[in-house]
Amino acid sequence: MTSTTSRPHFRPNAFRSFGEVALSGQATVDVERPAGRPPRAKLRGTILALVVLPNRRQHRGAFHALSMSGGLLHVDKPLDEKIPVEIVFHLGENTIRETAVPLLPLWATRGWLQPFRFADLSTEGKRALRRSLRPFLLSLEGN
Repeated sequence: MTSTTSRPHFRPNAFRSFGEVALSGQATVDVERPAGRPPRAKLRGTILALVVLPNRRQHRGAFHALSMSGGLLHVDKPLDEKIPVEIVFHLGENTIRETAVPLLPLWATRGWLQPFRFADLSTEGKRALRRSLRPFLLSLEGN
């Protein structure tokens, strides 16, 4: 039987910051974003959104993060998974109205974080979203 000190264990202080993993000693390795995953703009509630359900009921939310493939909304009540909804929001000079599919919600301190992915993003929607997200992504690269 081995002693508990020789077993590998999780050390919470092993992670210096997002994107860096501390190895034994002081060396760090950059963890790259998986290929094909679009960059995410951290909006932290600065952009408001309206979620329209299939029965035409509406829920309000604020974007926590947004990318070309989907995002993360802060909402008061979680949405049902995999039921197509319409998300309407203003980003820059553009009003974007696209169909999205909610994913498994996460409990947050004040409400819920509702992840979603865009379903069949239109060509004009892609263009408007890319154009509107560009300033947020450029400001991230400068940090």
